Amino acid sequence: MIVDCISDLHGYYPELQGGDLLIVAGDLTARDQPWEYIEFGRWLNQQNYRKKIVTSGNHDNTAQNAEPFINPETDEWVYLCDSGTEFEGLKIWGSPWTKTFPNMNPNCKAFTVDTEEELASKFSLIPQDTNILITHSPVYEVLDKVKRYNSRGTWDPKKDSYEHVGSKALQKHIDWDLYLQLHVCGHVHEGYGEVKGQTGIFSYHYVNCSIMNEIYEPINKPIRIEI
Repeated sequence: MIVDCISDLHGYYPELQGGDLLIVAGDLTARDQPWEYIEFGRWLNQQNYRKKIVTSGNHDNTAQNAEPFINPETDEWVYLCDSGTEFEGLKIWGSPWTKTFPNMNPNCKAFTVDTEEELASKFSLIPQDTNILITHSPVYEVLDKVKRYNSRGTWDPKKDSYEHVGSKALQKHIDWDLYLQLHVCGHVHEGYGEVKGQTGIFSYHYVNCSIMNEIYEPINKPIRIEI
């Protein structure tokens, strides 16, 4: 099965190759205007996949406050918000929640909470038999590093460092309760990439598929995987 993963579009809608399953992990529009969700829906309808699955992110206030989509659920695509679907025998769950951070833009607080305890409550809804998990948030210490700027507001790779901003609650839930084939996220643009490997008898595959880089340039490619 060919799976293409994208996130953090922020209004940029790329041409995609087509395949079996398309996953879109949030931050869908440029300015969060209702008409942009119509534009997003039209673009999505044109993509050549047997199934398309979408969840939201912290920029998607309209998606939290109203139902903005032309086709929120069709034979071809489905919008997941603390909910699941199935495709080719795989159980798929979508969760849009992230944690707020200092000096966060007040217009970008859709599906956010203030503590890891609140996130744990949201992530506890994920069924144990989930095969593919789609969240906007990355897990802690996996594809979640951002630059820690110095007091001058600049960053020197020789002197300054990174910090991990993913969710510890999500990390704990995945490590203790889930046996996923794939975890797809976005949110942290600098974390773009994938990590896969094996721990004992269990394999893992994490994907951060943010299209935008840290300065909102759409330079990252959709991540294609095979299941």
